[in-house]
Amino acid sequence: MSAEVEFAPAGFSAIEPPPRPAGNIAAAALRFGSLIAFAAILIVFSLTAPYFLSVGNIGNVLGQSAISGVLAIGLTVVLIAGGSNVVTGGIDLSLGANMGLSAAVYATLTQLGYGDAAAASAAIGTGALIGTVNAVAVVYAGIVPLLATLAVMNVVAGLELVLTQNTVLPASTPFLSALSASDPLGLPVLAYVLLGFTALATAIVQYTPLGLRLYAVGEFPEAARAAGLPLRRLLSGAFIASGVSGGIAGILSVSYLSGSTTGSGEMLLPVVVTALLGSVFSRRLVPTMAGTFLSALLVGFLTNGFQLLNISSTLVSGIQGLLILIVVSATTLLRRREA
Repeated sequence: MSAEVEFAPAGFSAIEPPPRPAGNIAAAALRFGSLIAFAAILIVFSLTAPYFLSVGNIGNVLGQSAISGVLAIGLTVVLIAGGSNVVTGGIDLSLGANMGLSAAVYATLTQLGYGDAAAASAAIGTGALIGTVNAVAVVYAGIVPLLATLAVMNVVAGLELVLTQNTVLPASTPFLSALSASDPLGLPVLAYVLLGFTALATAIVQYTPLGLRLYAVGEFPEAARAAGLPLRRLLSGAFIASGVSGGIAGILSVSYLSGSTTGSGEMLLPVVVTALLGSVFSRRLVPTMAGTFLSALLVGFLTNGFQLLNISSTLVSGIQGLLILIVVSATTLLRRREA
């Protein structure tokens, strides 16, 4: 059973709202317009950028999108459980810093002689700890998620600078080499990691009772509370899951960059764009794992096309900011009309 359904809490009957043809048409236009825009980007770049649609370049885009895609999937879980309002609802701005500190922990431990298993466990544990701090600040201290995760982001970024002394920490192990390798077809292993992580997250969030409860808590908190769902526990779990994704992304980052590097905060904008843009690929304009994956590919192909055409990366950042503005404005207006 997919999570992209209307929820009716146990013991309550679902009341069908009167049809809103205009809202349905607008939602459909936004969704299919996004798919058309995606196709248009592929067509334009395939005609103007050399080797854009080659198997090697598609694999390269998947590999380059693995880190931001894993982070965006973690953020999507928070968006689902916290609700669509990014100020008072679900948002985790600490993910970029989380990835940077987790990567620094992994690289530091490998330099100290620890094995990959210990280093990976520590990196994921670091991410989970950061997610737990976010959960305590938001769920139990009652701090607005936007402010809580922004504060945690700055603390974590500071800890990364202290640990690394603002320098690059190189790391090289057999496990990292395997992650950064390619298969006989030239497709990077990181591409398979992204596909596997997306499939696992989709199976859990979209097709299990746990996923349905997360959607219920985010979209209908009062009804979920009346139905006896543990709102605090579910929202806390969403932040911890997001933190774990930051730890995993940290490991992938060490593999991709052959070490821990500074500047992880630059990942925040692409991750937020990817997570928010994913909702436009959903039938009901809600965050989904499949939508986030498509969004990661859209952002990845957009960035890759500009790189192949030697267009400045600053333009990419501007377009990403514009995409956030368009998506948030459009979905907010549509939901306001449906209310």
